[in-house]
Amino acid sequence: MEVAMGKMAEEKAQSEDVKSFGKRMVADHGKANDELKKIAADKNVKLPAKEPKTMSWTSDKAYMDNMVKDHEKDLAEFQQAASSATDPDIKKFAEDTSKVIQEHLDLAKQTQAKLK
Repeated sequence: MEVAMGKMAEEKAQSEDVKSFGKRMVADHGKANDELKKIAADKNVKLPAKEPKTMSWTSDKAYMDNMVKDHEKDLAEFQQAASSATDPDIKKFAEDTSKVIQEHLDLAKQTQAKLK
C-alpha cells in the first residue's frame, strides 16, 4: 500500500515535502518488499498475491494523516515480530525494518505538522 500511495503522492501532492515523502515510501517499501520476497523464496514460502488496498487521493493532509496512522500500526507489528520471531532471518528482517519504519513515522509526523 505504501508503494502504491507513495507513487500517487509523487504525482498528485501539492507540497514538495509530501512528494519527497512519497518518493521515499516507494524506494524504502519497495526494497523491503523485495527483501521479504527473497526470504520467502529461500524458505519455499508462497506469499499471498493480495492486491494492495489503496485510498483515493483527496489531499496532502489526508495522505499524511493516513501515513502516520499506518506507520504507527506497522511499527507495533514489526516490533512484536522482532521480539517474538524464532526464525533468525525473519527476526533480523523485522528488526531492520522496524528501524526504517520508525524513521518513516518520525518523518511522517514532521511532514504532517507542516501541513495546514
